[in-house]
Amino acid sequence: MHQIVDFPSMPQVTAVTRTKADLDSLVQECPSIKPVCVDLSDWDATEQALKDVGPVDLLVNNAAYPKLQPFLEVTPDEFDMSFNVNVKAALHVAQIVARGMKARGSGGSIVNISSQASQCALKDHAVYCATKGALDMLTRVMALELGPDQIRVNSVNPTVVMTRMGKIAWSDPEKGKSMLSRIPLGKFAEVEDVVNSILFLLSDKSAMTNGVILPVDGGFLAC
Repeated sequence: MHQIVDFPSMPQVTAVTRTKADLDSLVQECPSIKPVCVDLSDWDATEQALKDVGPVDLLVNNAAYPKLQPFLEVTPDEFDMSFNVNVKAALHVAQIVARGMKARGSGGSIVNISSQASQCALKDHAVYCATKGALDMLTRVMALELGPDQIRVNSVNPTVVMTRMGKIAWSDPEKGKSMLSRIPLGKFAEVEDVVNSILFLLSDKSAMTNGVILPVDGGFLAC
């Protein structure tokens, strides 16, 4: 799980994740990145780890726990972990960042990474769908409450994305066929498709865009 915090004025990026190996790999690729290793499901540890980070002008909430279970097999532990990471961690990090934005009076932009699963029932996704639906509504309320301080909050909701894990999970033609048949463009999203949408929402080019739930799904939710 990870989140990216961006500092345009100092051009500095801080990456936050619980997996040190991922941070080490990221720093090798981009030595200017500041790594912060913390489990974002731990409220107190996150508060401590991020208290001196900043000033932050742009935030991408990208932490996620994608454990899938059939509805009748959902366990309390998996339910709690999913909501702790997918919803509560996003809320907490955004609170920390938004307080600084408000105090400086400089505004800012926050992008929460949600999913097409927030708006469409998917088999074995009972809890995951619920967390992403909650994240979408959290995005809207944040946009409402933070807007007067010129802090914009939006959400990006991708379909299946061809990350390394996405390719492993969906490269089997038989498995991917049913999902692809529901996407009018007939293909899954590439990482760049999601990144470009995030960059637009972070930038001044979207200065009047606030509280938007933006599908990056090839038309999946349109059908």
